[in-house]
Amino acid sequence: MIVNQQALRGIYTSFKVIFNKAFENAEPQHTKVATVIPSSAGSENYKWLGKIPRMREWIGDRVIQNLSAYDYTIKNKDFEVTIGVDRNDIEDDTIGVYRPLIEQIGESAKLHPDELVFELLLKGFEEKCYDGQTFFSASHKEGKSGTQSNKSEFKLEPRSYGAARTQMRSLKDDQGKVIKVNPNLLVVSPQNEDMAKKILTAEKIDGEVNIYKGTSELLVVPELADVPNAWFLLDVSRPIRPLIFQQRKAPQFVAKDNIDDDNVFFQKQFIYGADSRDNAGYGLWQLAFGSTGTKSMPA
Repeated sequence: MIVNQQALRGIYTSFKVIFNKAFENAEPQHTKVATVIPSSAGSENYKWLGKIPRMREWIGDRVIQNLSAYDYTIKNKDFEVTIGVDRNDIEDDTIGVYRPLIEQIGESAKLHPDELVFELLLKGFEEKCYDGQTFFSASHKEGKSGTQSNKSEFKLEPRSYGAARTQMRSLKDDQGKVIKVNPNLLVVSPQNEDMAKKILTAEKIDGEVNIYKGTSELLVVPELADVPNAWFLLDVSRPIRPLIFQQRKAPQFVAKDNIDDDNVFFQKQFIYGADSRDNAGYGLWQLAFGSTGTKSMPA
C-alpha cells in the first residue's frame, strides 16, 4: 500500500468504526452503584452531601433546608490509552493485525469508569468521604443522630448479611429520623460468589428456611478479586447512589497520523488512541455498608 494522506484517512475511518462498535458493545457495571454526574469544570464541589431533604408538615413559614457546610470536592483527571502503528505494516498492507488492539481500546474506554468506581469500594476503609471519616467507618456523625456505623469485619455469611441489613435500615439523618435505607444490592468478589448466591437464592440454609432469599440482587465484580473476603451491601434504589462517577469529557477516539508528524518522521509510527477526562468519588455513606471479611462472627 502506498502511504499517503488518502490511505491514512481510510485507516483512521476504519479504526474509528471498530473503536465505536467495541465501545458500544461493552457493558460497564458502574452505573449500578454510582450516580453519573456531568461536570463542566476542573472540579465539582458536593456540599449538598449530608443533607437528605424530606417532607414536613407546613406550619408557619417554609423551613429552608440549607445545603450542609461540608466541603467535598472531586477533581477531574486525564486518562488515555494509546498504540503506535508501524509505517511498515501499512506499506505491507498488514494493517488488519491491529483490529483486536483497536477493539481493546474501545472496550477499555467504555469500562474505564468501572475501574475507578469499584476501586473506591476497596479504598473505602481508608479514604475519607464528605464528613471527614473514612467512607466505611464506625464513627460517622450526622447532626442529632450521634455516632453511627456502616462498617464490619465479619466474613460474608447469613448472620453477618442479616446484621448488615439491620444496621443499614436503622441509620438516621441529621435530624435524628430514620432514613429508610433499602439495602438491595450485594456486591462481592468472584471468590465470594457462591456464598452470596446461597444467601440470596437458597430455599433453606442448614436445614432452616432462608429468610434472606430474594432480599437483594447480586453483583459480582472482578475488580474486587484482590481482596476476596471483602463484601458490600448497597442501597441503589434512590436518585443519588453511594458512589459518584464524574464525567467532564467522554472518551474520544483520536489520532496523530499526518504523514509529516514528528512521530512518523522519527519513529515511523502513526499514533491512535482514546482519552477522557473524569474521576470518581464517594456519595452518601448511609447508602453503603462494607465489611473487610477478616473475622468470623462469634457463635
